[in-house]
Amino acid sequence: MATICPTVTAETPQEYAANLAEVAAFAARIHIDVADSAFTPRQLIMPAQVYLPQDVMSDIHVMLEEPAKELMTLISLRPHLVIFHAESKGDLAGCLGALQKAGIAAGIALLPDTQVADAAPLITLADHVLIFAGHLGFQGGTADMNQVQKIAQIKALNAKAEIAWDGGINDHNAAELAAAGVDVLNVGGFIHDAADPTAAYQRLSAAVERPRVQSAN
Repeated sequence: MATICPTVTAETPQEYAANLAEVAAFAARIHIDVADSAFTPRQLIMPAQVYLPQDVMSDIHVMLEEPAKELMTLISLRPHLVIFHAESKGDLAGCLGALQKAGIAAGIALLPDTQVADAAPLITLADHVLIFAGHLGFQGGTADMNQVQKIAQIKALNAKAEIAWDGGINDHNAAELAAAGVDVLNVGGFIHDAADPTAAYQRLSAAVERPRVQSAN
């Protein structure tokens, strides 16, 4: 069964606190975005401003131009998972290894234009691979379903890696993505913009509880 993982995308500590409290009240796992204005067009909170809720599995999605500079801060937070972008600068393989040595799962994210083959060396090292199909630093938008083809390519390189999707998830495509092999669905706008975020989360969770059906193709 796929996991629905609400995202926290905040520009200020105050916004972060409010968003975090909202989703931590009902979600078992959350996805926290950090971003600079060099890698992304929008400045979000930075790792030093992050704190994690108790009793909730927390993943940190790092959208920084040079993530290695924040590696020790990220490790000190003790999240379940840290995800670096394959398009970032620096020794990403070394960062993945440092996380794993510290007992933290290590992930790699691929932007829509990044081909799986181009990130193959990192994918083979990762515990988690995020297919990013949205807009950096923002929630909402529509999912680029052409990115689904990356799932089989990733599994061919690293069959043990957890597969995640970020971008445009809603109650129309969540089940389709889960059936295609996505393990973790990171959801922003569909939950946060809902009149009842808890009900929106529960609706998505119910949608992906159905057993996966392997494609005949």
